[in-house]
Amino acid sequence: MKDIFKTGLILLIISVIAAMSLALTNEVTKDKIIEQRAMANELAKMQVLPEATRFEDVTGEMATEIIENYAPIVEAYIGYGSSDEIVGYVFKSKPTGFGGPMDVVTGINLNSEVTGLRVGSHQETPGLGAKGTDAAYYEQYAGKSAAELIGVSKTAASGNDIQAITGATITSDAITVGANASIDAFHMIIEQGGVGN
Repeated sequence: MKDIFKTGLILLIISVIAAMSLALTNEVTKDKIIEQRAMANELAKMQVLPEATRFEDVTGEMATEIIENYAPIVEAYIGYGSSDEIVGYVFKSKPTGFGGPMDVVTGINLNSEVTGLRVGSHQETPGLGAKGTDAAYYEQYAGKSAAELIGVSKTAASGNDIQAITGATITSDAITVGANASIDAFHMIIEQGGVGN
């Protein structure tokens, strides 16, 4: 009986120490993690809309309308050029892939052209769906017309279609859902006269 009590007490002490260590580590690193995520988000915006030199959040009623009506979009940004003119918009969406939610950032310029797309955090299968983060895949979106929705082809992509990732059509479809929601939100913004200065 003493051995059981002694073993239980030792396990309790170890558990308390481990929990305290994890809590301390979390407290020390949480600001750095938030900062790293913000930097990754800013880099993705610059990569998908390279002609922009700075970005501002779309706010107010327009942001609410985008988030409520153009799911899975969660954020929208106005891209400004070097002369402080609007050059396009960037949208961050969270479509659901094979492994769960994924971050998709899409840029669209005022010529109704997709200027780039990047996949951020995701839980897709390594070697399959995770290929959505490969340049060979996401570069297909750049240059696509935003005058119409982007399609996904399992065979040979043509027109406004992209070639699906072999063995990961669900991931390809999810990424394209994010891109197409961005196209729809872009058209709504333009039809309402744009946002920003």
